[in-house]
Amino acid sequence: MAHDDPPDAPELGDDDPAVPDGGWSDAWPGDEDVFLGEEASVPPGDYGSIPSTMPGHDIDDVELRELERRIESHRTPVYPLDARRSMPMQFVWRRWRQLAMMGRSDVVDDFGRDPRATARWEPLLELLYTRWFRVETSGLEHVPGRGAALLVANHAGSLPYDSAMIVHAIRRDHPSRRDVRPLIEDAIFHLPWLGPLVNRIGGVRASPDNAERLLERGELVAVFPEGVKGMGKLFRDRYRLQRFGRGGFVKLALRSGAPLVPVAVVGAEEAQPMLGKITWFARSVGIPYVPITPLFPWLGPAGLLPLPSKWTLRFGEPIDLAKQYGPEAADDRLLVNRLADQVRAQIQQMVDDIRTQRRSAFR
Repeated sequence: MAHDDPPDAPELGDDDPAVPDGGWSDAWPGDEDVFLGEEASVPPGDYGSIPSTMPGHDIDDVELRELERRIESHRTPVYPLDARRSMPMQFVWRRWRQLAMMGRSDVVDDFGRDPRATARWEPLLELLYTRWFRVETSGLEHVPGRGAALLVANHAGSLPYDSAMIVHAIRRDHPSRRDVRPLIEDAIFHLPWLGPLVNRIGGVRASPDNAERLLERGELVAVFPEGVKGMGKLFRDRYRLQRFGRGGFVKLALRSGAPLVPVAVVGAEEAQPMLGKITWFARSVGIPYVPITPLFPWLGPAGLLPLPSKWTLRFGEPIDLAKQYGPEAADDRLLVNRLADQVRAQIQQMVDDIRTQRRSAFR
């Protein structure tokens, strides 16, 4: 009996709207905004069976099952499966992970926040906040004392010291002493030792689902729409905000009804000035780049410690997008992109104003 051949799957080129900018060949977390990348979701439909191998790549059973799970739920892998590699010296990284999980509490929340670890690291954050970075904070009255809100901030530095300072500023100086849940890029979240530590003190892996769940619970959520592109800026490009992806945070604000609070951070660029970066070696072990700073890699791990610098955090007035446009506006791509550009321009203006005030003070 003759059998009909199954129809060929449609080919997707780089110009196809279903493909992220840059095509499949160079899709990397740092190239496009996967931070809240709802726009990168796999559209609903029947995709058939997933091949066990792809040209040029070997996928083991575990990765294949993960890929199938994500496609069935209409999601794309936030961290590309073909970019993941086995880290060298696995026994060293395993030991680092064990050290990062020492002294953990018996009870953690749904996202892994450990109150014991949070309390243990509080003195170090206080030292960085008051002595090392000498942070000046203004506009905390714009942060809601209760209910959900999205803190949208610029991003810089090889490690997420800026998110730690925002979290500590609100917990320390806000009248309500609120906790903030920063959304952390996969490039940091999957690092040995640092990833588990960030998770234990309140960081949450960046994804639309996690962000929605946090906002539904009435949490303060900090997002950094520049993502890895912001962290990977060279020192010569300091304080030039990168593109805010495709507006995933705007869609989230529209659908959840949570107000946006723009946040400007000045000082992080000087704390870890990146003079260059190595990508070929880094991507072979599953990280976007290896930074080159005045101290790293020359001093080894100690070179990742931040330099003392003067920081300023400024919180702007809340923006209630859902009240102005309604939740259905999240499906208007042009409007979402325009609103994302407006928020980016506002934060850029706040950063420029802080730097101008600083220069005037030194004259």
